[in-house]
Amino acid sequence: MEGLLTPVSTAYKSKTAAEDDALVEVQTPVPAPSSGLIHVSAPEQALEVLRSKPPLDDLRVTLSFLAEPISSDTSNFCIKRPGPLTAQLVHALIVDIIPSHWGILNERGSSKGKAHFKYARDRRCLLSCIRSITGLNAILARLKASIQTMKEAKSKQKVSSSVEILKEYLNALSALLHGDAVIELLWTDLSLNSPPKRKAIWSEIITLIGRGKLLHVAAEASSLVNENSPDLFKEPWVADGMLYCRWVASNITQWLKGCDMASEGLLTGMAALLGKSLRLGYAGRSFINNLSDYDADNSIDVVLEEILILVLGSDDDRLRFSALLNTMAAFDQRAVLDGALRALAKKVTSGIPPTSGSEWWKLDSDMVAAAARYLDFVIDERSACKEHIISWLTSSSGAGVGEGVGIRRAVLAVLSRSRYDLEHVLEKTLEQFGDQLYIRHSPILQQEVHTQILLLSAGYVCRTSSLKLKNITKSGLYLNAVSNRLAASSTRCRLLGMIVGEVLSSLVDKPDKKMDFKIEELTTDDAKWYKSLVQIQDSVGSLSPLEIGAHVKPRIKTKPPAKQPSLKPTSLQGPSRIIAIEEVDNDLGESEEDDLVPYEKPDSDAEDSEEDATLVQRNKPTAPVYIRDLITYLRDTENYDRQKLALSTSPSLIRRKTSFGTEVSAHAEELAKLFVGLQDKYDLDNFQDMRLQGMIAVILCKPLEMAPWFAKTFFDGDYSMSQRSSILTALSISARELAGYKETDTALTTVTPTPSDAFPSRKLPPKMHKIYATELQQHGAIDALSTQLSNTMIQPLAASAADAATGPNILKVRTFSSRLAVEARRKPATVNGLSAIAASSFFFPLTGRFDAHLRAYGAGNVVFAPMLLTSFLKTLALILHASGPHTLQLPEMTSEFWDLLLAVRSQAQKERTIGQAILFGFMTILEVNENQRRLVEAQGKELTETQRWVDVYFQSLLSGSEEDDKVKALAAGILVKIGEVVEKYQALLIGDMSSF
Repeated sequence: MEGLLTPVSTAYKSKTAAEDDALVEVQTPVPAPSSGLIHVSAPEQALEVLRSKPPLDDLRVTLSFLAEPISSDTSNFCIKRPGPLTAQLVHALIVDIIPSHWGILNERGSSKGKAHFKYARDRRCLLSCIRSITGLNAILARLKASIQTMKEAKSKQKVSSSVEILKEYLNALSALLHGDAVIELLWTDLSLNSPPKRKAIWSEIITLIGRGKLLHVAAEASSLVNENSPDLFKEPWVADGMLYCRWVASNITQWLKGCDMASEGLLTGMAALLGKSLRLGYAGRSFINNLSDYDADNSIDVVLEEILILVLGSDDDRLRFSALLNTMAAFDQRAVLDGALRALAKKVTSGIPPTSGSEWWKLDSDMVAAAARYLDFVIDERSACKEHIISWLTSSSGAGVGEGVGIRRAVLAVLSRSRYDLEHVLEKTLEQFGDQLYIRHSPILQQEVHTQILLLSAGYVCRTSSLKLKNITKSGLYLNAVSNRLAASSTRCRLLGMIVGEVLSSLVDKPDKKMDFKIEELTTDDAKWYKSLVQIQDSVGSLSPLEIGAHVKPRIKTKPPAKQPSLKPTSLQGPSRIIAIEEVDNDLGESEEDDLVPYEKPDSDAEDSEEDATLVQRNKPTAPVYIRDLITYLRDTENYDRQKLALSTSPSLIRRKTSFGTEVSAHAEELAKLFVGLQDKYDLDNFQDMRLQGMIAVILCKPLEMAPWFAKTFFDGDYSMSQRSSILTALSISARELAGYKETDTALTTVTPTPSDAFPSRKLPPKMHKIYATELQQHGAIDALSTQLSNTMIQPLAASAADAATGPNILKVRTFSSRLAVEARRKPATVNGLSAIAASSFFFPLTGRFDAHLRAYGAGNVVFAPMLLTSFLKTLALILHASGPHTLQLPEMTSEFWDLLLAVRSQAQKERTIGQAILFGFMTILEVNENQRRLVEAQGKELTETQRWVDVYFQSLLSGSEEDDKVKALAAGILVKIGEVVEKYQALLIGDMSSF
């Protein structure tokens, strides 16, 4: 046994220590409180104090020492310089001091009516100590750890503790980054380090701030706090993407305005931070739009919004901006130029004037000259910007599709200083203008934009070098362009080719040799407007028209709404007091009132249903009778009664006022913005339908202008998916109403709310109600209309197939109806008011912008969300169907829609609803195009390609569910229709014309 125990060490204890070895409570001596404050003279001593949970007085001394070292022995120490000791000090401040002392340091007081922090100096010292890359990383690490702890926590107590910790750190981070000079201070502190360390530290700062690492972690922490906190937690600004981007932009702007331009590496570091910040991806209001409210369809990047304001500032601001832009990478320079183009396009919105006068362009020449001056400053002599602006003009997806011609005039005014650039733009545009694939597959909206650029550049080249333009018109490039245009199957494409041919011929040929097609279409206001583009001669002017506050659109001045009593009746704070009650003896008058006939008892009044008369609200607003009153009501989102009245009366008021004066037309766009952005704040009954009817009324009051505006808002506006869907619904229903389908669609687009006093047994249980509810209540108006049309198109095919199955026609008995019975069943002829404007106002703005967004953003665009893409395709199909088979531009609409459907067919495998929408589009094309021979001649390739794809898609569908059977029936109907066309025109499809 002795070998098992081996002594390791031997210790001797005194006799006194041995006596105290028993298990008895030992009283630890408590040091007497010191009569004075501690003295901190070294960072090691400061670290010891911070770790010992110091009282507030000791913490004050320590923070003062760390913020401003007072000891000469530690003059080389600075808490802003990264190092092992600095990391320990900052860790102690973040982990030990902030959780225990931040609430105290953040207490507020007031003196002389002004609020302030009670411990402002100590709070400022604490924030100064941790305002460094070490402090930011430490707070970020604590936030991540607390987030992970909260996600893994199972007990409510642990979750509650984590919530409080996250609140403290979020508040501390918001206070740490508050101000416009934070980034500049971080850059200044870099001078304390060696050059190699400066670059590494600044790269880390760019990652935390410029790439949004702090924003993402703070947003996640704020979301978790709101989910798990019993009280509503006000989201800090550092967790709000919009406010965070504005903070970054404001810091960069203020830093640029006050920095020393000669400082080594300053502009390079600033440019790197700005370049990363441009990718944060938050949109704000346009810098040229001096409006007090947010305008969702006039948005550019938030950071660019602040930076571009420098161009409208002083000369020194512009010089500093130019120096910064020169330092940025070529990719970032192009991003800044794109932002300037998007912002200026909202301001310079000159379009087709109501008259065909040739001097229309002089009305806004000052604004175009100002925009040209702005772009000239951004482009300057930067080769990357010059190449990008030329590519923007000549590329198949650029040139501001859907915007007014003003932005293109401004760009060409900038390029007019260089003869070579103008000739290059003209040649590239002319080459693209005559390309057969471009003519056949590009949207009409895109081709119109490039026609404008071609004519504008031709006018400038003619004035600078008429010989060069004459050589171009004699070249094969020009001759092929005009020939291919005249041979195009699209009427609009041919018309654009004729316009270009006549205009260029008038510039270079003698009067007796000018090209003249002598057709009526070339004498319309639209054609004259295109011909007048070559006469435009813009110049680079002054920036004054673009300055903040200049040329602000007048807004309706409304008085601020008076403070109303409670929107909905609520109980009063105290009991109502009765002043006096008086009894009147009326026995003497009874005999005189016996022969009086009493009034009937009035119906019950909901307003007088309260027993306490003081609770009845008598000052309810009246229905608006003017459009300005309607706008006031819609803006007053804090008043329940006004919102309800505005929504319920707006459709009838707008329709009634449309034909009287310009009250509606002058405010149509403002009404449209209010309706699209309106939120159901009060959970109103039938809110969506009332808002939809208001948007339909706005479109119908000015369809030529408002339908393209809604199409533009669908793509460019900063709206939710629900709001975008309502835009599509409004476009489709308004188009059908113009076509004469108002009575047919009334039952499908109006939801009658269930009465509040309906007997409970009259309504099915919720599960059964969903099954037997109407199609509109389940899916919406667009789905209901598409389903109805699909059934209408398939029914003749099904009846024909059933009739063929019963036997040969010779054995069947046919009954003939009388002429009177046939005439009685015949529907009266209606005028299709949509056919004349369907292509230019409804269809092409949607397809043209879809093509531009597809080229710019790819399938990652929000429009490619299954719900939106389905509604978008069905909307186009409904507009095409409503326009009818006799629409003049039906071939162009068919070509664009067919190309679009084939382009998105790959999405059908991801979502069944998209496949159903594509099939509905194909069926609509086949149904509307009654001239099957023309369809085979123009779209023979698309026809056979569609037949193959639908056949494959039909085979991939499963049977069993009702929805799948509907899709299969639609696909089968398409195959039958295409089969009939192919069988009838098979020889034409293979090119054999001998039998015709």
